[in-house]
Amino acid sequence: MSDAVPYANYQYEIYLRGMANQRPARSLDWRQLEQDAYNMLRRGPRGYIAGGAGLGETMRANREAFDRWRILPRMLRDVSERSLSRTVLGTELPAPVLLAPIGVQTLAHPEGELAMARGAARVGVPLVASSAASHTIEQIAEASGDLPRWYQLYWPRDRELARSFVQRAEQAGYGAIVVTLDTWLLGWRPADLSEAFLPFLWGEGNLNYLEDPVFRGLLEVAPEEDMQAAIGQWAWQFANPSVTWDDLKFLRECTQLPIVLKGILHPDDARLAVEHGVEGVLVSNHGGRQVDGAVGALDALPDVVQAVDGRCEVLFDSGIRSGADALKALALGARAVLLGRPYIWGLALGGEEGVVEVLRSFLGDLDLAMALSGYANIDEVDMSALVPKEKA
Repeated sequence: MSDAVPYANYQYEIYLRGMANQRPARSLDWRQLEQDAYNMLRRGPRGYIAGGAGLGETMRANREAFDRWRILPRMLRDVSERSLSRTVLGTELPAPVLLAPIGVQTLAHPEGELAMARGAARVGVPLVASSAASHTIEQIAEASGDLPRWYQLYWPRDRELARSFVQRAEQAGYGAIVVTLDTWLLGWRPADLSEAFLPFLWGEGNLNYLEDPVFRGLLEVAPEEDMQAAIGQWAWQFANPSVTWDDLKFLRECTQLPIVLKGILHPDDARLAVEHGVEGVLVSNHGGRQVDGAVGALDALPDVVQAVDGRCEVLFDSGIRSGADALKALALGARAVLLGRPYIWGLALGGEEGVVEVLRSFLGDLDLAMALSGYANIDEVDMSALVPKEKA
């Protein structure tokens, strides 16, 4: 998939198949796709994928933040040939979109991250692989082939284990390290708590730990001989609330790959990230899964962009559902956006094919949103493309 064939042409494929009485296997309405996916999942997995912290106020704030902006289209501009391509942190993107790191994808589909990686590779959308995966760093890399990929690090307590994760990712061809800052502790998640459901305690979603040589060296016996002890060690390593800005120096010693800090919302933290020499910040509130009543991520984006003042690249996730959402985030200064839950809905409903369908739909939607707003190149899109809702 490239700009040579506009992403928007996917709609014509769908309409032409309709002439042969062929309909899409899954809904292309994001709201219906979400409902269909959750209807088919068991309560535990459904709550883990869909749930947020507390009363869900942050999840609602994420969506409401998009509603505060309106796109202001321009007319009589030549948009017959378009380009969505952009280079972010040295990674060439056919469109400014990556797949967000989501853990334990086997909760949605038996093939989990492998089906996701194969689907992403078919469409050409780079992925960010989670530490909390049901498949290893190396297995996900193999499944994604030549697709650009980044690695998301949950920073463990043992520094040598952190070093091992980063070096494994580097050796497996990952192009950046994305450090999640907002999940040193699990947020209060009523959907998971009501079902007493935490998949990691059953050995699902922590394979990167269980097969890591440094992690195994911390155990008295191999996980195969005493899984309960291994899970106990995992729980100790995963919850690491002692990390501070000073620890970033160690991470830089481990790798020359670009470092992105995920979970930045406050402009002062954005400035500190620049001072500590990171290459990117990811504006995110973990999709509303950590702090209830937090600011909507899109509301925080403009201040973070202003705070870094071009000294590092700014990415965005949390709440994106449509091409129009992505266009708004890009107009507000994000270099790229990360798509999360929608591709998991596709994975749940159709495995690899479901992921492909969601990604082609999302890119087609984004392509059309840009073109119909009067822009032929994604680099032309800036704040002038938007107006606040109250002025619209």
